[in-house]
Amino acid sequence: MSQLQKTFTKEIAAKLQKDLAIKNVMAVPRLTKIVINMGVKDAVSDKKSIERMGAMIATITGQKPKVTRAKKAIAGFKLRQGDAIGLVVTLRGKRMYNFFEKIIAIVLPRIKDFRGVSRKSFDGRGNYTLGLHEQSVFAEIDPGSIERLQGMEIIFVTTAQNNEQGLALIEGLGMPFVKETKKAA
Repeated sequence: MSQLQKTFTKEIAAKLQKDLAIKNVMAVPRLTKIVINMGVKDAVSDKKSIERMGAMIATITGQKPKVTRAKKAIAGFKLRQGDAIGLVVTLRGKRMYNFFEKIIAIVLPRIKDFRGVSRKSFDGRGNYTLGLHEQSVFAEIDPGSIERLQGMEIIFVTTAQNNEQGLALIEGLGMPFVKETKKAA
C-alpha cells in the first residue's frame, strides 16, 4: 500500500466525511482510476512513432499502453479507419496512487511558471482532467532523447457525485490548485 493510500484511508477520508457531511464512510468519494491518454501527432506518416511514444508512456506509468485506432476515415488528414492514432493507459490500485504522488510531487513543480492547476476542469460528475503540453516534465524521460514534443491528457476518475465533492477529494489528496481570488464588491 502506498503512502498516499494509507494517508487517505486513515486521515483524508475522515476529514472528507466531516467536511461534506456524509453519514456513511463508504459514501465518501474515492479515486477509482487514472487514465493517461495521448494522441500521437505524426502516427499516420511515421508508423514507428506509436512504438516510440508507447515505450515512453510505459516508462512513465510502469504499464504497457493500449493502442487506440481511428473509428472513421478522414481524407483531409489522410487517415483510414483502423489506423493507429493514439495510446491509452488505465492505472488502478497501487500504481494509481504512486502515479498521483509522482504528479503532485515531481511533475507539476517541474512545469515552468507553475502557479497551480485550474479548478475549472471538472466534468460535472467529479472527474478531473489535467492536460500537459509536453512529456519532458517527467523525470524518467531524458530531454535529449525527445524528437518531438508530445502532449497528454490525464483524467482522474472519482466516485464523487458532483464537482464540489470531486474538488474536495482531489484537493485533499494534495493537488495544487490555483488559489481563488476574492472579487471586491
